[in-house]
Amino acid sequence: MAARRRWRVLAAIVIIAAVLTYLAVPYVRAASLFVRVARVGGRVEQFASQHARTVTILPPHTVATRNGDVPAQFYRPDGRVSRSVLLIPGIHSMGIREPRLTALAKDLAGSGVMVMTLALPDLQRYRLTVHSTDVIEDAIGWMAKQHDLALDGRVGVIGISFAGGMSIVAAGRPSVRDKVAYVLSFGGHADLPRVMHYLATGEEVQVPGVENHPPHDYGVAVILYGLADQGIVPPEQVAPLRKGIETFLLASQLTLVDMHQADATFQQARDYVKTLPEPSATYMTYVNDRNVGKLGPALVPYLAALGADSPSLSADRALAPPAAPVFLLHGSGDTVIPAAESVILADYLRKKNVDVHLLLSELITHAEIDRAAAATETMKLISFWADVLRQ
Repeated sequence: MAARRRWRVLAAIVIIAAVLTYLAVPYVRAASLFVRVARVGGRVEQFASQHARTVTILPPHTVATRNGDVPAQFYRPDGRVSRSVLLIPGIHSMGIREPRLTALAKDLAGSGVMVMTLALPDLQRYRLTVHSTDVIEDAIGWMAKQHDLALDGRVGVIGISFAGGMSIVAAGRPSVRDKVAYVLSFGGHADLPRVMHYLATGEEVQVPGVENHPPHDYGVAVILYGLADQGIVPPEQVAPLRKGIETFLLASQLTLVDMHQADATFQQARDYVKTLPEPSATYMTYVNDRNVGKLGPALVPYLAALGADSPSLSADRALAPPAAPVFLLHGSGDTVIPAAESVILADYLRKKNVDVHLLLSELITHAEIDRAAAATETMKLISFWADVLRQ
């Protein structure tokens, strides 16, 4: 009897240890991911990097979509892959070569996730169109058909910034609804027209517990780019004005890569104003001066021309919500897409009986981790990513 009791106790200990290990693994992976993404430095990051999976960056390939072939790139971890994930950047001309995207893709893959990055062509061209949501839908369908990528026929989807709201729309479409393991909106939107209005006016919906912030100038410059052909300037001035805006936006992007090159490009944008006739010169001056207060109100009468009210562009206007769990991660001080958007979206999706996980984090600005905060904030973010990695 005593021997049998000892064996039962030992078996119970083994089972408990196995359960604890199973529960702890996602937290360990998430903690390692956080340390590497946040670039905390020192021995902690060195330890996390040493224990991350070796990642092979495969040559770029293309994914066929209804809007043509779209460049994509795989980041493959060594060993067993827990899940394949489609990672989609927001508005950025560098696409899948954008440094923060490539770093995040490699860090995710180091956690045992097969990552495919895919940039939306229209977002690379500073355009918010329904074609982008279609491309996401087609990319999900393509990945889910690859048996080596989706053993259970499903993939994860992570959309950054404006791609976040679009990813939720795409994940709810009938053709891929049962092929999505989860969808994560990182700094994404619920209602695109509301965000456009915020960027142009600074008027933000009031949500209890969420602090309001003035809008970032990058967003209003993108709006001007999209509206340039809607009567803001004469037709012959559209292309020259957009060229100047492209120069400014490129300079803004380069600030994260090479400040010397960024400063030189900003100077090119300032010099370019001298070549423009009115009213393009005035609008470009507003852009260069980051004068949201002047530029934003001038754009308000034209906002409806963006077509942002399409159900394909707003998660809270979509014809159907995703069937899979939805994760909403947002920086509490985001000045491109307000954090209130994720709070509103979480409430909306819960009413649709969607399994929603929401985190507003002080550690995040707009779709990137680059702040120091209390240990409790760190643990919240690690716990959030642990839940994602468990899917």
